Amino acid sequence: TFTPCDSDNTAVMIPGTPVVQSLHAAIRPVNNICPILHCLGIRFEFVYLFGVMLFQVSAQIVELFEACRQQSSDLYRKETCRAQLQKDIKTLYPDARLYLTGSTMSGLGCRSSDADLCLVVGLKVGIYKFLQVLLIRAKVPILRFKEKGSNLEFDLNVNNTVGIRNTFLLRSYTHVLKPCVLPSLQRDHPVSACFDPSLDLDMVPDASHRVPHYKSKNKSSLGDLFLGFLKYYAYKFRWDSKVISVRDAITFAKVSPDWRGKFICVEEPFEMHNVARAVHEKAKFDAIKARFDEVMCLISYFLK
Repeated sequence: TFTPCDSDNTAVMIPGTPVVQSLHAAIRPVNNICPILHCLGIRFEFVYLFGVMLFQVSAQIVELFEACRQQSSDLYRKETCRAQLQKDIKTLYPDARLYLTGSTMSGLGCRSSDADLCLVVGLKVGIYKFLQVLLIRAKVPILRFKEKGSNLEFDLNVNNTVGIRNTFLLRSYTHVLKPCVLPSLQRDHPVSACFDPSLDLDMVPDASHRVPHYKSKNKSSLGDLFLGFLKYYAYKFRWDSKVISVRDAITFAKVSPDWRGKFICVEEPFEMHNVARAVHEKAKFDAIKARFDEVMCLISYFLK
């Protein structure tokens, strides 16, 4: 079983049977040199049957998710802070609107996740005069602050409305493989109001609920999917010549000058720019690529 061990939501495997205990002892050094597995909080126990290993991985992923997932009380606390902050802001800017975005609202948040906020105001309005907080300079500047008396952290941006739309696009996804696991919602529902960039932001959350339920025909286990993810990006994906498109559930060639010379290219679904632009140093890219290669080498070794 998994048990949360500290505030960063990592988890540890508690050995069970004598066989598992001995295997766990043998594998422990491998875990220590495998950062991607450690970061995911997963301890692989390589047993002689490949199917058993995948079953264990699937179970561990589910247990980790259940142990770390954001609770309704966490969401209520964030929403309470958002509502109070919006009330205060409206005393100065009556037309301003404040939205919770990111993992808090997409369903992907964990208990230690910070809360992302998007303040929608007139383009000429500044808020620095009344928020004495840390300004993080980036392509989309971020104001970072904490709730008094707690460790609840907020990251606030101004007018980055595409983040709101992407939040509810992610929340609309239900279950790229063949048969597919995740549908391309923008391709399958091109006239859905949820994906209309001109739709008023206040209507986006409700519009996402109108997307029809999707039942995947893919019967792969979480372990199969995880291994397939690692294998694809370690051996098959052409980082030097391909762009990942979430919008169309495909990859396409780096033909446009906007994509050339970039180490990792992932198309943003609405504005279609590169959301992986922060990986602009070769050393960073090499480190990411090396983790995929390293894990697959370890898996291959224990499957010999």
